Amino acid sequence: MEQIIDEKELFFTDLALKREIIQQARVRNFHQDHVITQPGDEILFIPIVLSGCLRILRQNDDGQEVFLYHLYPGQTCAMSLTCCQSGKKSMIKAIAELESRLLMIPVKLTEDWFRFPEWKAYISNNYQTRFAELLQVIDLIAFSNMDKQLLHYIKERAKALNVKVLDITHQEIAEELHTHREAISRLLRTMEQKGLVKLGRNSIQIN
Repeated sequence: MEQIIDEKELFFTDLALKREIIQQARVRNFHQDHVITQPGDEILFIPIVLSGCLRILRQNDDGQEVFLYHLYPGQTCAMSLTCCQSGKKSMIKAIAELESRLLMIPVKLTEDWFRFPEWKAYISNNYQTRFAELLQVIDLIAFSNMDKQLLHYIKERAKALNVKVLDITHQEIAEELHTHREAISRLLRTMEQKGLVKLGRNSIQIN
């Protein structure tokens, strides 16, 4: 459900930009685990996280997924920006990791607002941050063993949820790391033997 923007929620300082945002944008709340965007969706709004956290995944035509990164308060999705600027549909899947509050910016305004230096700097900084995170994911997939990918994934999910014990099944992990459940279970048991994690019933405690 769309809500009125509270000026105190905005982290921008340019008063003219803030007025534009209040007049043109909307705020929406999403429950935990709500799928906000899927591949193939038309991009009408660019989300900026005000509170909560989003999990971003790449999904192919067969529904297989790969975890990319999280978006935290103050951040936006560079891949959504790229798609809207090129007129393409969504190439990613966005899920509310927590109860999340998003500022929804109409795509038609994202380029027009480049006349505001603060907005231009904001978009540029987000591109740089997301690019660095994507390179990290590519390095993990291309140059690391699955155990390093798995440990990275577990730590990132726990960080996003701000927990030490992650309630998740081995099948869920396997789907988002594009591998088999048996492989995940075997790696987790090895990690437990090394003292990196402690396994419970559908839970993983990070040591």
